[in-house]
Formats: sequence, C-alpha cells, structure tokens
Amino acid sequence: MNLNRRTFIKGTAASLALSSVAARGAVINPEKTYRVALLGTGWYGKSDLFRLIQVANVEVVGLCDVDTKQLSQAQEMVSKRQKSGKKPNGYGNYKDLLAKEKPEIVLIGSPDHWHPLMCIDAIKSGAHVFVQKPISVDVIEGEAMLAAARKYNKVVQVGTQRRSTPFLKEAKEKYIDTGKLGKISHVDICCYYPMRNGSNPPLQDVPDHLDYEMWTGPAPLRPYDGLPHIRWWRAFMEYGNGVVGDMCVHMLDAVRWSMDLGWPKKISSSGGIWVQKDAKSNITDTQTALFEYDDLNIVWNHRTWGSPADPKYPWSYKFYGDKGTLECSTMMYDYTPLRGVDAEPEHVDVVIDRTNYPEDLTEERIELNAAPAMRAHMLDFLAAIENGGRPVADIEQGHISTASCILANISQSLGGRDLVYDPKTRTVVGDPEATALLMRPYRSGYVHPHPDHV
Repeated sequence: MNLNRRTFIKGTAASLALSSVAARGAVINPEKTYRVALLGTGWYGKSDLFRLIQVANVEVVGLCDVDTKQLSQAQEMVSKRQKSGKKPNGYGNYKDLLAKEKPEIVLIGSPDHWHPLMCIDAIKSGAHVFVQKPISVDVIEGEAMLAAARKYNKVVQVGTQRRSTPFLKEAKEKYIDTGKLGKISHVDICCYYPMRNGSNPPLQDVPDHLDYEMWTGPAPLRPYDGLPHIRWWRAFMEYGNGVVGDMCVHMLDAVRWSMDLGWPKKISSSGGIWVQKDAKSNITDTQTALFEYDDLNIVWNHRTWGSPADPKYPWSYKFYGDKGTLECSTMMYDYTPLRGVDAEPEHVDVVIDRTNYPEDLTEERIELNAAPAMRAHMLDFLAAIENGGRPVADIEQGHISTASCILANISQSLGGRDLVYDPKTRTVVGDPEATALLMRPYRSGYVHPHPDHV
C-alpha cells in the first residue's frame, strides 16, 4: 500500500487498517497490543505518543517526568486518548519505570542531554526505542547508543520524520531518484527562525514540583532561573547543540536520505553570537556550516535575527542540479526545470488532515503539518519491530546526522577549521584537540556511556 499524500488512509474506522500496513508495505499485526512508556512528558513527547496511539494498539503503562505538575497533566491527557481509558502510572525516575513496568516500547521525549542514558538503559531493559533528535549532545554518546542497539538487537527509530513525510517522499522519488535534476553538486539548507531566546530571567528558588537535580542529570548544573520547559533549555549548550543541533539535523538528514549519503568527508563551521549579545543564551545567533562530500557541498546557514534569505522557504533544503532545482520544506516543495529542459514546474503543498483526526485540532502546540509524517514514522518503527530489518530513521542514520552537526559546532568553537571524523577509530583525524571534544565530561555521579562498554 502506497501511503503517499494522496492515498494516506484516513478516518477513525480506517485506523486499524492503517496500523496493519507500514509505510514501506510491511505487514503489522493489528491484534498486537504494545506496552508503551514515555520518558519526558513535555510538548513533543506527548505529541509523539499521541501519534503512536492513533495508528496502533498500545497500552501506555508508564509516564516519567521530573516535574510532577507536568506529569499529572500528561497522565490525565493520556487516559483520555488511549482505548482502555486507564491512567498510566507516573514516575520521577525512569529507571524505576523500566524496572517495574517492563515496557516493550519506550518513547524518549526528554531534553537532549538525557537522550543517551535513557536510550541505552531502555534498550538494556529489553525495550525497542523511539528517541527524538538530536540523539546526543556529544559524538561518543551517539556511538554508544548505536553500539547498544546492535548488541541487544533492538529497533531504535529516531525522530527525523522528514524520511516519512508523504509529500517529501514523493519529491525524492519523483525528482531525485529518477535523476530529473541531473548532477547535483550543491545543496543549501537553512533556518532563519528566531530560535534564540532573548530573555534574562533572574535567579529563583526551585519550585517544589520540579526535581531540578534530576532534570539536570549528567549536564552541568546551572543556577535555576525558571522552568526549563518549552525551549528555555534549548538556549544553552549545556543541554543541547544550539540551532545546528535542533534544526540543521532535520534538514541535513533529509538531504542525506534523499541522496543516500553517509558520513561527510569533511566538516567545517564558523559563526558566533554576533547580534543578540544581551541575552543569557550561549548558543550562536549566526552560523554557517559546510558538509563536504565527493563533488557535492551541503551548506547550512542560520540566523536568529533579521529576515529570511527566502521568506517562502525559511527552514528548508534546496537541491541544485544541472537540469533543475528542487526546493523542500515541511510545508511544500517546488520543482523548477532549467531553461531548455523539457519538463514543467511543479508545486505541491502538505496535506493537513483536519477531518479524520479531529483530536489533532485541539491538541496544544501540535504541528499539524508534521502529524501525517509522524503517524507514518511510527508505523515504520512498528514494522521494523515486527518484521525485522532497520527502520527508515535507524539509530545509525540518526547518529550520522547528529554527530555531523556536533562536529560542525566543534569546528566553530575551534575557529572554523576542517574536521574529518573517522567512525572506525572514533577520532578526528590528525586533530587531538578536536578528538578530545568528542566526549563531554559528565557531572559527578553519572558515568558517560562508551561504545565498548554498553
């Protein structure tokens, strides 16, 4: 069954039929009920879980969050969404959840700095894992996550859902796979959203409902200056990898998937805090990165200030071939043939289903344009679990895209020099200083994972 934008099965009555067939045609058992847990019950964690509930038979057996208010709200919301109507058990420590509930599937929606430990521990507990991007905050963490998935033979799908976006799959198949663009030797990827938080909140007492020590986990302990939820934590390199780690990873991954690319041959980056100098945030407001392949450059640009280079495509990836151009975003794509090429331009918009999933329309902060992609992404994840093989956004692919972005940030921090990463030796070739930055120190009481000891 072809689950593209024109034929994606819709409707409440069709949900079980949809759950029986994944995006690549693999059969899923519609009678199977999975025991599922969510670690991190914030905005996107719940969104991922709700998309899974829409397309599969699941029983959410546990939720984990260090904010008891957020956890309680999530328990109520999930009880209204899942078929059983049961309120999942709540936990403040994810290890207790894994031990007591023994979920078959674990979704990880925590801040980035917790992804590696949660993922590895979930795998070792016997669960298959869906982990949001970027998978890690340093390169060796990603290597350890990949090693754990392979050692324990578990499926790990990464939340780079462009690979499952119906109309973007169509664009790939129609224009990249067929060679209609000709030879592609340049790709632009970018984000010009105002992603950088510009506030300077005062230091505050930690509220009773938040376990800030546990929230911080292996990361450095910053003085508390307000709830870290909803993007405040993304303002700091202590917990993530800035706009490059948050937004470039999606676009770079989409290009790699579209063109079947592996590790870049060379990575370099420059930038800094050039405009928005007054905020506490320590992530760059301006950055360019170059990901080099044979006869191909992929160039990233972000600015969190000013206007977009192309207002129609402020967060996007654009292929430049010698026969045409393909521009893609989460909202649309445009194909433009080169003058003299016997082909017609095409414009395609995302199809947002406002009829058959009415619960989407009242879900707080939902990205309606991404919902069809995430439903297909979850089906692909389940198909890999039931039928073997790798999911479309397998942990190895998520690691390459994440680590490439981390290496770009390392290059930027070292003045922009070229970095060549060797995944076999797990070193930056000929650069001991950069190699030392592949593994960030953990806070006392936490042990950094290593691929040789998972």
